[in-house]
Amino acid sequence: MATENLQELVIGIPRGMSYYGNYPFWHGFFSALGFKIILSDPTTKQTMSEGSALVVTETCLPIKIYLGHILNLINQKGVKNIFVPSLQSIAPKIYNCSKIRGLPDLVRNVVKGDFNIIEATLDKSAKKQGLYEFLQETVAPFGITDLDKIKQASKQGWKVYNNFLVMMRAGLSYKKALSNALQGKILIEANAKAHPIHIALVSHGYNIYDERACMKIFDKLEAMDVSVHTSLQLTDEQMSEGIASLGQRKYWANEHEMTGTAGHYLKDNKIDGIITLNAFGCGPDSLMIERIMRKAKESGKPMLSLTIDEHTGEAGFITRLEAFIDMLYRKKRSKIIKDISISEYEYKPQTNICEEVLSDK
Repeated sequence: MATENLQELVIGIPRGMSYYGNYPFWHGFFSALGFKIILSDPTTKQTMSEGSALVVTETCLPIKIYLGHILNLINQKGVKNIFVPSLQSIAPKIYNCSKIRGLPDLVRNVVKGDFNIIEATLDKSAKKQGLYEFLQETVAPFGITDLDKIKQASKQGWKVYNNFLVMMRAGLSYKKALSNALQGKILIEANAKAHPIHIALVSHGYNIYDERACMKIFDKLEAMDVSVHTSLQLTDEQMSEGIASLGQRKYWANEHEMTGTAGHYLKDNKIDGIITLNAFGCGPDSLMIERIMRKAKESGKPMLSLTIDEHTGEAGFITRLEAFIDMLYRKKRSKIIKDISISEYEYKPQTNICEEVLSDK
């Protein structure tokens, strides 16, 4: 798995982990440098089972899925150069979990085959490990060393990424926002439909935007006439304020997606309830969800915590989801009835008849 200079500008990107948050940037960046990008196929049951076979049972579901996508790129797509970044720290003293930080080493040790790992390290807690060093390290195996050219490509990457965020924050679905951003378009749709129930779906992108992992939770909630709000609809400032509102300080790189998002939506009166979706065995998430649960109880905001792994049954998943949404509907109906003010009816006896009888006498 050597990474000596590679002449062909073809790179494979697994459809897992940081893909769901960062792919718009990578699409713009690699395309600007003339790369052909090959994505793995969407997650299937086979993706899960093949990835799970490579690691111990205790490994979290997103990692198992990611490994399955690596195999898909190698065996189904015939890709030789696969992009597996090591995202250590996104800001000084703000770290990713150990599994994300060690992804290249994990892939190198468990996946066998003839392919090159294109690995680069982003560690903003270390000296000279910033964004441009990270990007230089990413494309160096392909003989691209011109820093000005790399910086120009990064500008194109940020353009695509920012267009994607603009559409997400305007209420466009993830699929539509991503599709339009990759085509260089910005589409804003008027949300004509008013949903009676609004929930905040708190999780990482690789849990909720992977339709196989989350069992199409967005489609299920839409069928229940529920509007879903996620972290991608918030600014960094809003999520930072959300973390502070829970009395926390940011430590984990993905804490914005969890405590930051929950903290913000717990203060939003439009949000009727919170749903957290986490992978079984995720240590950082279990700590964050505990904090969210305590704050939700204090706020009087209903909360449902769902856990997924490769064995999660869809029937039980749907049952819990339907029960929670039904409870939110009943709670909203009772509140509406309580808020309706009914003026008291004042009884006034009819005395005209008595007065007429007395006058006749």
